[in-house]
Amino acid sequence: MSKRVIISVINNLATDQRVKRTAMTFVELGYEVTLVGRQLPGSLPVYNFPGIAAVRFKLWAQKGALFYAFYNIRLLIYLLFNKADLLYANDLDTLLPNFLLSKMKRIPLIYDSHEYFTGVPELEHNRFAKSVWLRIERFVFPRLKHVITVNNSIAEIYFRLYNRKPEVVRNVPLTNKHKNVNVEEVKSKYGLEHFENIFILQGSGINIHRGAEEAVEAMQTVDAGLLIIGGGDVFSELPGLTERFHVKHKVIIHPKVSQDELKKITSVCFAGLSLDKDNNINYRLSLPNKLFDYIHAGIPVIVSRLAEVEAIVEDYDVGIVLSSNNTKAIASAMVGLLEDEPLYKKLRLNCVGAAEELCWEKEKEKLISVISSAEKTE
Repeated sequence: MSKRVIISVINNLATDQRVKRTAMTFVELGYEVTLVGRQLPGSLPVYNFPGIAAVRFKLWAQKGALFYAFYNIRLLIYLLFNKADLLYANDLDTLLPNFLLSKMKRIPLIYDSHEYFTGVPELEHNRFAKSVWLRIERFVFPRLKHVITVNNSIAEIYFRLYNRKPEVVRNVPLTNKHKNVNVEEVKSKYGLEHFENIFILQGSGINIHRGAEEAVEAMQTVDAGLLIIGGGDVFSELPGLTERFHVKHKVIIHPKVSQDELKKITSVCFAGLSLDKDNNINYRLSLPNKLFDYIHAGIPVIVSRLAEVEAIVEDYDVGIVLSSNNTKAIASAMVGLLEDEPLYKKLRLNCVGAAEELCWEKEKEKLISVISSAEKTE
């Protein structure tokens, strides 16, 4: 009989590639996988993959304290009445129900921290909410046996705080299968056919302090197109900015698409942007998925100077690290790539080699090791 794992996450499952890759790894190990998330208005369909089932809760509240309370209660009830041989909690906002059930039913638990949760900017000015999440983390984290996270900087923080060193499993993609896309077809589908060169800024969380506003303004002096694709808190404000800066003819703003479609789109672009600002600890420690998505698409990157991001870009020589996140610096880097053909060709070639190293086929071995360890406990 197959082993069963329940993987919990608070998002809508459709665009979370880390969770998808994790689920696929469990299937390869012979598990039946159930993904638990939430249903949002306009959510994309959950991917179909043999051995993976999905449950998405519909909740009355969509944000704030009530949402988190309702989700955690629903998750607790679901875990209580559904059999599992292993529990897998993604991020702090799913951890408590999983921890309680793992103790109650004596089921092994793996905790996957996608970010330094208590350092997210949304909690920066909400002292009460931050105190609640900190209490949960301080209660549960020292009692965990199997923890992974996305980069060394976050792992070091958790080690200093709780004397628990998580295993680092980076957010690297599977090897890109979209090597031979129809460029003209993709450009036409997304209104990009008039641009010879297109910069892309992608992300499901294009929020404040992530550089989208500066990228739009920078287009005033850049002879190319800019595609911003995804969603987030500032997404609805971007069309107004394109008019304000008179760059509406250069900037395409498009909502989220499936990951397979996004890979095709990214591969026809000229270069990728990752412009998170170093103004809160969570962004400072981040290593965004889109960085690896750009590299696997074979396009150079322009990135802000964040420790983990800078290390990847400089170690593999795949792009430009900005000295500043202001509009002038972003525009200068974009123009520099457009005008320096030898540099661009070198960076693009380096992306090919980097993608061979920074791939899930290699990275998942660390996750498999953690799963093997968890299976031997409890």
